[in-house]
Amino acid sequence: MVLLLLNFIEVVKPFLLFRTPFFTLNSMKRLASISSFFVLFLLTGVNAQIPQVLTQAKTPEEAGFLSERLKKLDAHFQDIVDKGIAPNIVTLVARKGKIVHEKAFGYSNIENKTPLKKDDIFRIASQSKLITTVGLMMLFEEGKFFLDEPISKYIPSFKNAKVLVSYDEKDRSKYITRPAKSGITIRQLLSHSAGIPYEHPLQDLPEYKVPFFCSVENDMLRDVVDKIAARPLLSDPGRQFTYGLNTDVIGRLIEVLSGMSFDEYLRKKILDPLGMNDTYFYLPADKANRLVELYSKGSTEDKLMLHTNEIYRKFAITGQKTYFSGGAGLVSTVQDYAKICQFILNRGEFNGKRLLSRSTVDLMARNQIGDSFVWDRQDKFGLGLQIITPESHYGDNATPGSLTWGGMYCSEYTIDPKEDLILLVFTNVHPYAHYSDIVRKFRILVYQALL
Repeated sequence: MVLLLLNFIEVVKPFLLFRTPFFTLNSMKRLASISSFFVLFLLTGVNAQIPQVLTQAKTPEEAGFLSERLKKLDAHFQDIVDKGIAPNIVTLVARKGKIVHEKAFGYSNIENKTPLKKDDIFRIASQSKLITTVGLMMLFEEGKFFLDEPISKYIPSFKNAKVLVSYDEKDRSKYITRPAKSGITIRQLLSHSAGIPYEHPLQDLPEYKVPFFCSVENDMLRDVVDKIAARPLLSDPGRQFTYGLNTDVIGRLIEVLSGMSFDEYLRKKILDPLGMNDTYFYLPADKANRLVELYSKGSTEDKLMLHTNEIYRKFAITGQKTYFSGGAGLVSTVQDYAKICQFILNRGEFNGKRLLSRSTVDLMARNQIGDSFVWDRQDKFGLGLQIITPESHYGDNATPGSLTWGGMYCSEYTIDPKEDLILLVFTNVHPYAHYSDIVRKFRILVYQALL
């Protein structure tokens, strides 16, 4: 490379010193040839530096962290577990493809005193959305659809959408709707601006009853999505950020566009290529014992209790195993999910596989909700993920432009392109009064340790 650079300098030196005519045919040809090769060599060298696997840093300092300050993470989370605030916590922090912190605290099962392992499997709930979004954007790159096309073009049950105007609190079968001002677009589904909620006022009516996050019954995605389509929207499409079952609809769209079942598509197109071998809708028998137990702690004064909802506890290892929720149905490990985070950080490539172009990943990371905000966070939402803004009330000391999202059982990721950094923290408690404390203090403690 040094010889190539010297050769390049020799060619351009006469131009710089004005000792020869600036434009001669031979010198221009030679300059073009060598400079093109030189640029290609540089770009190839840069591309080769994109981490294709995550490796252990020899020291935190190698990846730009201070060892002494990183120790605050250990003390903080061990204290939380010791005080019974969380049953367990597993963390992973990697910078420039180097893992600087990966530890397991507490117990996967408190009653049995089973120590948590770093490769234990967690319910990741809404972290499923990023994986589903990547799957759809791969079909976008194949020219299968436009983002601003109506979803009804591919799933006809969404034609003639209606908006809920009012309903009777005592008898919810009595309600009034009006036609929506426009149809739902695929972009609005990806950015949660379609007017489709999770908690729907009419959700207990038989014609609108759908699995909330998961199912152990013989439910099928196509039938569930048709019921979602029949529900009146809570607002006109495109009007505001309304978090809900949008990504479950995306899972069905993937089936329609690909001709494959949703779970088969994810396995073949994303999970296997990226080496995400511990990420599933339903765990195989030989991995079922790695699923952590699920607890609840609804207030700061409550003690950790075994969760009373058997479906939430057991959906990944029991039941009919026919329903594939793209919005909340996956289970995974912190190591596996770090791969999809690094894939986004690498702008579409990991494990030697390029699944998306960098331009598509950049599109996913752009604001898609206009003047709306993600709840009270003062953050924006792109396609499948939250964007931390300079005015964020949630991102704390994370770099503006960082990408994040979490799951209802308390798991969360942060991807910081500027710092070349990924952060993951997992536990499984729901409802959880300490959710924000766990994920935000983790992020604060990581950033305070950066050099």
